[in-house]
Formats: sequence, C-alpha cells, structure tokens
Amino acid sequence: MINETMVELSRWQFAITSLYHFIFVPLTLGISWLIFIMELIYVKTGKTVYKDMCKFWGKLFGINFAIGVATGITLEFEFGTNWSNYSHYVGDIFGTPLAIEGLMAFFLESTFIGLFFTGWNKFSKGTHLVITGLTALGSNLSAMWILIANGWMQYPTAATFSAEKMRMEMTSFWDLVLSPVAQAKFVHTVAAGYITASVFVIGVSAYFLLKDRHIEMAKRSITVAATFCFLAMGASALTGDISAIQITQHQPAKLAAMEAEYETQEPPASWSLFAIPNEAEMKNDFAIKVPWLLGLIATHSFDQVVPGLRDIVAQNEQRIRDGAIAYTALKALRSGDENVDKEQALAQFNQYKADLGYGMLLEKHAADPNNPTDLEIKAAARDSVPSVWITYFAFRAMLGLVTIIGLVVAGAAFFLWYKKDLHKRKGFLKILILSIPLPFLACEAGWILAEMGRQPWAIDGVLPTFLATSMLSVTDLAISLVFFIGVYTIFLIIEMTLMVKAIKKGPEDSTKQQNNVDGGVANAV
Repeated sequence: MINETMVELSRWQFAITSLYHFIFVPLTLGISWLIFIMELIYVKTGKTVYKDMCKFWGKLFGINFAIGVATGITLEFEFGTNWSNYSHYVGDIFGTPLAIEGLMAFFLESTFIGLFFTGWNKFSKGTHLVITGLTALGSNLSAMWILIANGWMQYPTAATFSAEKMRMEMTSFWDLVLSPVAQAKFVHTVAAGYITASVFVIGVSAYFLLKDRHIEMAKRSITVAATFCFLAMGASALTGDISAIQITQHQPAKLAAMEAEYETQEPPASWSLFAIPNEAEMKNDFAIKVPWLLGLIATHSFDQVVPGLRDIVAQNEQRIRDGAIAYTALKALRSGDENVDKEQALAQFNQYKADLGYGMLLEKHAADPNNPTDLEIKAAARDSVPSVWITYFAFRAMLGLVTIIGLVVAGAAFFLWYKKDLHKRKGFLKILILSIPLPFLACEAGWILAEMGRQPWAIDGVLPTFLATSMLSVTDLAISLVFFIGVYTIFLIIEMTLMVKAIKKGPEDSTKQQNNVDGGVANAV
C-alpha cells in the first residue's frame, strides 16, 4: 500500500528546502559576472571607483554564496535519505552530473572565491581578473551540471530500463549532456539569475542615490547592471520561447495544464489571458482568451494542434493498458517460476516497456496492478496529468513579474541615459528599491512551474513520484520538515541581516585608504 501522507511530506520537505535554496542561487549566478565586468572595466581604465564597486558587490556575493552553500548541501543528502528508491532506480544517470558538479564546478568556484577576497594586494590586476572570471565560471558550471540532471528528469533521454538490474541505465553520456531540453533549461535559468542580480544591483544602487551617498559608484553600477539586464532578458525571452516548443513536443500535459487547456481547439489555439480552472469537471468556469496566440507560441505555426487535457488523459488510458502488460511481463521475468515462458515474457516486455512507467501508476490506483479494472485505469489516467491550478498561476506569476521587471529596468536605463539625473527622481528610486524582491519571486514561480508541471512523475513518464520515496515514518518526516523550515528561516534571516548591514555600511573608498596609508608613512618618516 502507498502511504500518501508519507509521500506528500517527502515532497513538501524537498520542495521547501529547494525553494529556500533557490533564493540564493540566482543572485550568485548573476552577481559574479557583474563583478567580473566591473573589474574588467577597472583593469582597462584604472579608475579606482570600479575596484571599490568590485569589493563592495563582492562582499554581498560572498555573504550570499556562503548561505547558498549551507542550504544546498542538504538537498543532495535528501536523495539518499528521502528518495532512496529514486536514487536506486535512476542513480546511474542522475548521479553522474551531480558528481561532476561536486568534483569540478563546486571546487573550482570554492577555490577561486577565496583567492578573489584575499588576492587584491597579492596578484596583478590581470591575474586577479582571471580569478574573478573563474569564480563566475565555476558558479555557472555548477548550475549547468545540476540543470542537466534536472533537464533529464523533464526529458529522460540517453537511458533505457534494464529488466535484469531493475533500474535505468545510461546509454550515452554526451546525449545526456547535450540534451536540447537541458541546455535550454540551463540558459533560461542562468539568464533569470542574471536578471535577478541586475535588479538587485540596481535596487541597492538606487538606495545609495536616494540617500545621496556613493553617487558615482551607484550610477556606474546601475549603468553596468541595466545593460547586463537587457541582454539577459533577451536571452531569457529566446530560451523561454525554445522551452515552450520543447514542452509542446515532450510534455504536452504540462503545456495544457499551464495554459488551462482542457479541450483541444482547432489550430491555431487561443491563449488564456485569465481563467478560473475547474479541475474536478476538467473545464474552465471562466476564461478570457486571445485568439491564435497559444498556437503561435506553442507551435510557431497556424495549423499544428495543441492537445487539451481531456484528449491527453484519453491517450494515457491506452498507455496505462500497455504499461500494465509490460508490468505483468516484468513480474513474470522476475518471478523465478520455471513454468513461465521467459522468451515470450521478455518479448512482451520489450514490446511495451516504453510505457512501463504508466503501468506503475496502477500501484496507487489498482487493487491488483496485474489485472486492473477499467475504472482503475481511468483513475490512473486522470492522475497522470499535473494540477492545473498550480501550474497555470505559477506560469502567470512568473510572466507577470518578468514583465514588470522589464518595465522597471527599462525605465531606469531610460532615465539614466536621457535625463542624467536619476538621483533626483526620488519616487522612481523608491520604485527601484521596492523592485528588488520581484525577480526572486519570479524565479521561485518558475521553479514551481517546472517541478509541479512534471507531476505525477519524478522522471517524466518513467518513474511515478509516489514510487520514488524512501520508506520513512510520517512522524520522522513531520519532525524533520519543521526542523528544516526553522533552520532555513534562520539562515534567511542571517542572510538578510548581513546584507542590510553591509549595504548600510556601503563601499570603502580605495583612494582615501591609500591617502591614509601615504599620510601614515609620511608622518612616520
């Protein structure tokens, strides 16, 4: 029997720890490259204001990096403690990019971040610039390997199921790494990080302008960050469009859920501007639609069909029936019964093994998965698609927040370039400060969309989430969930306290420091 409470608590624990961790990740990804750009300008121009900028933003980067590492380490342990069946079933594939991330990218990042902080007076300008670049590269490579692993969960290519070992095995390392879904996901995620860091830098700089402090540093920081943000938003829009096409091809149920598309429309399908989904009856109680737009976004055509959830559920009924045959054949192969015709069972399994994962859904819905009833198959099929409410509104929250961010950043860049008096626009500066949380919320919404849109699968179409967990007690999970929420909240409070303290203190002035040193030397002489 499936203990649904245990499964839900396992999901909540991993989701909450992931969402806490992902507060820190986007800022790390983006601000490291902003610091590199500022230091590159310093090396080229010799202007100490850019060195001061690097040190100040580097201090905030260091605080964020430390808390990010502390919250991230737990996640990899949870695959063993809470998701041991998952680790056994797909560990050969999923574990490979995570191992490379730890052995290569994380150690690269951790090594050079230390040299970044301690090496200002020990290395030449050019050498220190290389160190800063390698720090940023390490951060982004770390994200790449993690997103390759996550991209495989969305699109499980380069792997096949072994009936002998009862687990998935990798067929091609390079197909895993070069998966178009994983690569688009990587670029889209790091672009979101670049936007997040840019808005953070713009908002904190706006605070200095509002207080009439560090005016030159703040203006230059906004110029660099706004330019970087525009480029990142272009990359985000492009990869978002690519992702939409990939979701249409590989995860039609996710697309239908995130668009509240219950019925298959005549192409090109209309796009839902706003809807009130009714999941029980599989319809929208209310909807405002824009003609043709969904068809153009999802297929880049006027004649390709975007399937609705009703048709997808109906198609999944047949996949579950085929999966049940593969499931039964696999049981026969593993039974050890000498009366079983192993060749026939193996041939039957190979014929239907592509739908084995769908057959596994019957473990939750059928009294006897080997002989499911029509009603049990229909129940499993209905449960084979994600929640519309969560994915639909997560997508719109992400899209809406990104639109607002674009307008805010566009406004900042426009005022800075055209009026040259951004520091006098007190009302607009307050808006820029208040915009700091927006990209963080957009990133969280995007992560919720990506993960909830894949449900009920841990590995899309391969391994149901309820079969991926460890056998833990509800009490243990409840206690650890409360513990993690408490500890991670403390980490978040520490992060914000240290950040606010560092921002209020502001950057150090290298020129004044040098003058004080020179004056001290002169007095000593």
